[in-house]
Amino acid sequence: MQLFLGFLHVGVLGFGGVLPWARTMIVDQRQWLTQTEFTEMLGLCQFLPGGNVMNLTVALGARFRGVPGAVASTVGLLAAPVAIVIMLGAIYEQYADIPAVKRGFVAMTAAACGYLLATSLKIVAPLRADPWAIAVAVATFIAVAVLRIPLLLALPVMAIGSSVLLARMQP
Repeated sequence: MQLFLGFLHVGVLGFGGVLPWARTMIVDQRQWLTQTEFTEMLGLCQFLPGGNVMNLTVALGARFRGVPGAVASTVGLLAAPVAIVIMLGAIYEQYADIPAVKRGFVAMTAAACGYLLATSLKIVAPLRADPWAIAVAVATFIAVAVLRIPLLLALPVMAIGSSVLLARMQP
């Protein structure tokens, strides 16, 4: 029940992007994972097919309660957003041409981007003590954001490259 309610709350608050809310709930509020555990689990979930937060939701639910936990977490995360999207879609269809509505959506987008950036900085915090981890993160960012290398190619290459690098550096 706690998994369902926790992710239901995340699903309602995280409309438009749940990663920041999921991290806050999982790490800061419920303390189900440490910052480091969250970052590691999210990193693993990014390699799996599907949405990162959905994978994280399933993995966390399964970790604590097996298949029922994974189902409870997933249903909790999806229930409210699905209902809200259906309702807002119907409303938006009628009022989309109103200038104030258009400006409102631009403002919401800007706020969501700022919140996502702030959460990204929190997620990277456990890596601060390791200059090689920061170098890998920066190189991955450059590969994906600047050079536009597809994520599906960049992540495995960076993971293997960083693993080889760290293996050679350890005594």
